[in-house]
Amino acid sequence: MGMTKVYPNVPSSSFGSEEVKLRLAGGGPDADTAAVLTVWKKSLLFNCTGFTVFDGKGNLVFRVDNYVAGNKGEIVLMDGAGEPLLTIRRKKLSLGDNWMVYDGETAANPRFHVRKQANLMSSKSLARVSGGCAAAGGGGRRNAMYEIEGSYSQRSCAVYDGTRRCVAEIKRKEAAAAGVALGVDVFRLIVQPEMDTPVAMALVILLDQMFESSKRLSF
Repeated sequence: MGMTKVYPNVPSSSFGSEEVKLRLAGGGPDADTAAVLTVWKKSLLFNCTGFTVFDGKGNLVFRVDNYVAGNKGEIVLMDGAGEPLLTIRRKKLSLGDNWMVYDGETAANPRFHVRKQANLMSSKSLARVSGGCAAAGGGGRRNAMYEIEGSYSQRSCAVYDGTRRCVAEIKRKEAAAAGVALGVDVFRLIVQPEMDTPVAMALVILLDQMFESSKRLSF
């Protein structure tokens, strides 16, 4: 699939979305509106796997480029200019699917912790997000920041905060001209003002790691 089929107005310039820049800073005149992003499960770099994310104007806002031959043991979420925003690392020596997320490329004081739901048959929840301090204690329900529900394989998920307010959604994307779904590798990420857009994108990456095991990024 060519880039023009995903987003016909993709500029060649780097990070240029004023809307998402303001949302990264947590303010600005558009802070009360949802950010609607197009997520493409493809790296812009040759011989890489990853994600490329555009805003509603076609500006490149996030990217993930993990070399297939690499063995770094981490996933770095970058802005469109390649500056690291968050680093995702699998929690070592733990039962189940547990991940730690750090600001920038730091390796201390995780910002939050994500744990895959152990028994999907008895719960609507796919994963639970806990604060960094709670991570050391296992990220129980009392410390939950967000709950993720739905089906990632169908690209139909919702992220709820502690008050059961929906703060982000993953939805299938349709081609504007024909109304035809573009497939699971191209989808929408809708982020409400109450949630940081990089955090929402980090959760997308983690859902992909947890539920698309045959296509996991290289470690």
